[in-house]
Amino acid sequence: MTHLRIRDAVPADRDLIADWMIAMAWETEHKRLDPDTVRAGVAGGLADAARARYFVAMREAEVAGNETIAVPAGTLMFTHEWSDWRNGDWWWIQSVYVAPEHRRQGVYNALHGHVAALAKASPGVVGLRLYVERANTSAQKTYGALGMSDAGYLICEDEF
Repeated sequence: MTHLRIRDAVPADRDLIADWMIAMAWETEHKRLDPDTVRAGVAGGLADAARARYFVAMREAEVAGNETIAVPAGTLMFTHEWSDWRNGDWWWIQSVYVAPEHRRQGVYNALHGHVAALAKASPGVVGLRLYVERANTSAQKTYGALGMSDAGYLICEDEF
């Protein structure tokens, strides 16, 4: 029997999360990220909950002798954005990655559900947001099935 457990990421997860972010950028946008920069960025987020909060989905399975093993299956990070319109915080879901061997097994649903429950229980949080690559229709269907809808915004950036 297997099940998923969601836990807070810890500093020891830095390299795993960084590797997953590098893989995600390549898979979704064909962007090559600098590993040292990503490791430093993940470390910075892990060290300061005001900056970011990471979670890791662990797939737990019983093996011979009633021993339980747990392997990391995916991750999700969220950041805060103040909304003066709503006098509260949006939680932005970002840096989502599910390892290929764990896809289509409810890992993202578990991560999303965990964060949604935390958000609903946190005073001042007005909702969840995320952005998704236009061509990533599979992710868009997943997010839609969880009640998320197109907010009607186009994201613009000026990267330095």
